[in-house]
Amino acid sequence: MSEGRDGVEPGMLLVAAPTLIDPNFADSVVLILDIDEGGALGVVLNRPLDVAVSEVLGDWTDVVSSPEVLYMGGPVSTEGALAVGRLADADDAPVGWRAVFERFGIVDLDTPVELVTGSLSSLRIFAGYAGWGAGQLADEIAEGSWYVVPSEPGDVFRQDPTDLWRDVLRRQPGEVAWYSTRPIDPGLN
Repeated sequence: MSEGRDGVEPGMLLVAAPTLIDPNFADSVVLILDIDEGGALGVVLNRPLDVAVSEVLGDWTDVVSSPEVLYMGGPVSTEGALAVGRLADADDAPVGWRAVFERFGIVDLDTPVELVTGSLSSLRIFAGYAGWGAGQLADEIAEGSWYVVPSEPGDVFRQDPTDLWRDVLRRQPGEVAWYSTRPIDPGLN
């Protein structure tokens, strides 16, 4: 994996600008998992679903972080699942592990759970993912649809992601932090 244009690299967050009204991404925080000249791939961190992991991937119920629900990772391939995990020990990568950044990576859900148990400190499963073709993400960033910011370890496996968008913006320097105080419905301001 290489660094993409505009300084975007795996592990960074895309935070939807208030002007981004696409319902798939409005008020979203996306973790970038892969980016190269062919495009980018990430998962939306703040869209929990009302579907328990036990209902669709029962073997993984005891491994996923609380809350034990699926998250809507994005509008692409929503019938599939992608798992993001964090190693408990940087030197103990399980079978089916693909490193992404620091101790974070993607876990192959076809791997027998018993080969993963104990190796991960956290795991979250996403239905679908967010994807961009070559140059598409760079264009969206240039038009002001996304703020590109560093992630913090707690962002990915946050217990309650309701305020993640506001909290990530609030910790940014300068004018970007101001957007964290915008009302949910600016028309009522």
